[in-house]
Amino acid sequence: MRHIERHRTHRTGWLRAAVLGANDGIVSTASLVLGVAAAGADTNGILVAGIAGLVAGAMSMAAGEYVSVSSQADTERADLARESKELAANPTQEHAELKAIYVKRGLDEALASSVATQLMQHDAIGAHARDELGISDTQAAKPVQAAFASAGTFAVGAALPILMVPLLPASLLMWGLAGSSLLFLALLGLLAARTGGSPVIASVARVTFWGALAMALTTGVGALFGVAA
Repeated sequence: MRHIERHRTHRTGWLRAAVLGANDGIVSTASLVLGVAAAGADTNGILVAGIAGLVAGAMSMAAGEYVSVSSQADTERADLARESKELAANPTQEHAELKAIYVKRGLDEALASSVATQLMQHDAIGAHARDELGISDTQAAKPVQAAFASAGTFAVGAALPILMVPLLPASLLMWGLAGSSLLFLALLGLLAARTGGSPVIASVARVTFWGALAMALTTGVGALFGVAA
């Protein structure tokens, strides 16, 4: 019977961007809305601030992810180009490097040399990219994918606290928004843990703790410098 193992490392790139985007969307927008509400703004002012925060945050996330991941991709391409030149100029030395890597991993010298030879005959640059440079298809930088994932998930996350504003009565707005946002963060932590196969309690605790801290500090700033007496 064929044994199938289910691994999740292929999800790390987009999962990181998605969780980061959604978490930032909830935390930053909920904090912004609570700060504006604590300053005494009316419902329309709170909604305008929240929507502006959603748009600005989504664009910032997209630009930030694209720029940072593009820089990583540029570095990877430069390393691959350099490795291609080295393979063309000195294949014997490159074979020795690959052999040494396999020996360090536990193969005897004869087997390591045979493995290095066969892999270089099959795909020399691929073997060196994977085993010497640590670049693989599952972990290669994907700027556009990261940008869209971050912007989209930020917008979804930011929309959640904004939608709560017209649904909550004014007397319960502060507590209701804080409580619902913490619930959204806990659900996000649960979803991320389930998707990535990580411990649930630790994931939920992380996102709720930092979210609660951010909302508390921003609410304090709004109350301190509020325009309402």
